[in-house]
Amino acid sequence: MKKSLLIVLFSLFAAIQTQAQVFSIGPKFGVSQGDVRVTDGFQGEESKIGYHVGAFARINLPVIFLQPEVLYTNTGGSFRDNTFNYDVTFNRLDVPLMVGVNLGSLFRIQAGPVATYLLDSKISSSNTQQSTMIPPKEDFTFGYQAGVGVDIGTLIVDLKYEGGLTNSVSSYTQLPTDQRQNQLILSLGFRLF
Repeated sequence: MKKSLLIVLFSLFAAIQTQAQVFSIGPKFGVSQGDVRVTDGFQGEESKIGYHVGAFARINLPVIFLQPEVLYTNTGGSFRDNTFNYDVTFNRLDVPLMVGVNLGSLFRIQAGPVATYLLDSKISSSNTQQSTMIPPKEDFTFGYQAGVGVDIGTLIVDLKYEGGLTNSVSSYTQLPTDQRQNQLILSLGFRLF
């Protein structure tokens, strides 16, 4: 009876370990350095340090892995025209879907699309009245992310670059603009199983 119980417990433990190697999930957070590309009379200025927090899942397939994520992201940047400086802040929901390849047991390379929904944003100008304007929201915008990662035990570390493919704000005070977000992202995650 004891041998049977040990065999069943060992088999159950092995099955859980195998499942954990195929599918894992956990929290993810980190920092980013973003800027805003602008056109039509505006010039980009300084980047802004932002943060993100959310969750990821990883599905390990025979050759590749899929890593969908859901992240609340705070980012922004600044730009100027001939008269004023503008600071912009974006609070958004990011949903990247990374596809990657493991390079040995520690290193990964990954790339994939990211869908972004702008929750809210704020633009402040440097004129004497310090006005605050809310730019119009588009629906989902799309971009890409690409980078490298390291897995150490249950810890995952990702370093990615994000570029915008569609415009997040198509006009600002009736001037056509292209305010696509670009950012460098450093993330830390923990596999719960």
